[in-house]
Amino acid sequence: MKSFPVITALAFIGGCTVAFAAERAISQKGRSFSERQVSIKRGEAILFVNDDMVAHNVLSTSAGNEFNIGSQPPGVATPVTFSTSGDVDVICAIHPRMRMTVKVTN
Repeated sequence: MKSFPVITALAFIGGCTVAFAAERAISQKGRSFSERQVSIKRGEAILFVNDDMVAHNVLSTSAGNEFNIGSQPPGVATPVTFSTSGDVDVICAIHPRMRMTVKVTN
């Protein structure tokens, strides 16, 4: 029982680290992204949070910012760092009407 507070504290600290590393959180709910367009600086991250009741597959094929987080079940949050300036088209491969643009600036 003595280790329980330490484990809880480490889990809390670990969760905060992830939250601070992501500059902005984008929710997926109602089979749509919470924002259609966001602006961030190069090197910053977006935390994609699946608040929906169905799985999503968030991805981009935009040059310099390609990513595919794979099948993301409900309740999962995944950070993505954007390293190249420009407009990044983000979609859900499962629900093609789910689209957003990330404007990455210097």
